Amino acid sequence: MHLHRVKYKDIEQLPNLQIKKDFKKDFQGSSPSIFIGKLWSKGKFGIGTIASMRYGLVNSRAKWNVKEVHKQNRLLDICKEVGMASNSVELEVNLKEQPKLNLQPEKEIIPFGPQGEVRKARVTANPTVDSRVERIVSDTDLKAVEGVLSLYRKGFEENFLTKLLSSGSMGLEANRKLVPTRWSITAVDDTIGKKLITTVKDFPTGEFQVYFGGEWGNYYLILFFPEVWSFELFEMYLEHKLNPWSKAGNFYSTDYEDYSGRKNYAEECAGGYYACRLGVLDKLNELKRQGSVLVFRFITPEYNVPLGVWVCREATRKSMNEKPLTFGSQELMLKYAKEFIKNKFGFELEQLLKESKLLKEKKVQRRLSEF
Repeated sequence: MHLHRVKYKDIEQLPNLQIKKDFKKDFQGSSPSIFIGKLWSKGKFGIGTIASMRYGLVNSRAKWNVKEVHKQNRLLDICKEVGMASNSVELEVNLKEQPKLNLQPEKEIIPFGPQGEVRKARVTANPTVDSRVERIVSDTDLKAVEGVLSLYRKGFEENFLTKLLSSGSMGLEANRKLVPTRWSITAVDDTIGKKLITTVKDFPTGEFQVYFGGEWGNYYLILFFPEVWSFELFEMYLEHKLNPWSKAGNFYSTDYEDYSGRKNYAEECAGGYYACRLGVLDKLNELKRQGSVLVFRFITPEYNVPLGVWVCREATRKSMNEKPLTFGSQELMLKYAKEFIKNKFGFELEQLLKESKLLKEKKVQRRLSEF
């Protein structure tokens, strides 16, 4: 997910933001994740509260040669144990020196707490690992994609699968390596999304429906058309005249896939594309319907600290959990959507509707069917 600029003064002035200045070197307690926790999305926490909690997390770090890291390495083993565990793992961590919090102005960053290099670490209680996870991790002949899908079908959530993938705990033995968290989140979202698409394509088409909702300054207007599967996402900052993600210098960024799917990475919307698509596919799978789905993401000034790509997936899901409005025709649905967004944000939705590849493709298909 691309991040927008956060100035130092913006960070200090955030409502409900409390930043601790002094930190110790020795820690003992539970670690729910080897990476920044994702469970905050399930709570009713505001942006300032989440930013405060992220700034309050001490990040114990170590430098490794990626090519050598998977040789005997006790610290990496601990990371994998924490990543595999079904619950929080009790740890003792000692840092080489007192960590310091560095609020970086004028830089595109996710709120990040103080950092310190690890001197030593040890697990103080045996972690609980699900036997199904152990089987996947121990199978070095199983590809990572197959491992992700196997555990997903068994009910393991995306956040847990991200931990396994990030820590290099899945896949063919020769391919296992540490993966940046952002990459693993998108890989999991894309892998599960592609599997759900194959399922959704077997369902009958649905209805003309509109969903709207969101959280953390990110709001999604989602339009369902009773057609075969296709997906298009537009993203825009309501207060910006130029979108920094746009390759063409537009005020919006956009990516699209037709029934046959994407052949390359969603360059403009990046991880937000796959996160949003997964939230939409969850709902279609629940409804046992397929459709063409046109999505508009409105980023308001409320979103003044970037929180990570999980915001896109969870804000989409919050939108999908709202009660939809159903319409008898495309004309009525689009008319409502334009009036609603005009009243809600003072934004002319027609600017984006006329650029939609999904709508243009629908017109072509209609003419061919009529011919």
